[in-house]
Amino acid sequence: MDPLERLRAVCLALPEVTERLSHGEPTWFVRGKKTFVMYADHHHDDRLAFWCAAPPGAQEELVAHDPARFFRPPYVGHRGWLGVYLDVEGVDWDEIAELVTDAYRQTAPKSLLARLP
Repeated sequence: MDPLERLRAVCLALPEVTERLSHGEPTWFVRGKKTFVMYADHHHDDRLAFWCAAPPGAQEELVAHDPARFFRPPYVGHRGWLGVYLDVEGVDWDEIAELVTDAYRQTAPKSLLARLP
């Protein structure tokens, strides 16, 4: 399965998530309103990635620990969002699912969070 399809499956498995294009890229929303993950394949840097909401401090920690896999994305990085490369060797899709779920937790209301395992 290609990275976009895998990311889509992870995002859409969460309660009340919808997808639509935003800024020309697939983007996932909680209840159609709040963005929590954005696919990133259009910034002319020849890299495939996604951007996601992240808990406080996670961006700094992950980028410092592994800058080959994580980065501070443009436009939303100053708000603590995390960039995750999908074009690296050995992408860990279990870790991607955790990051996406963490992003969802940063965005979704408590009523939806109660529906997570």
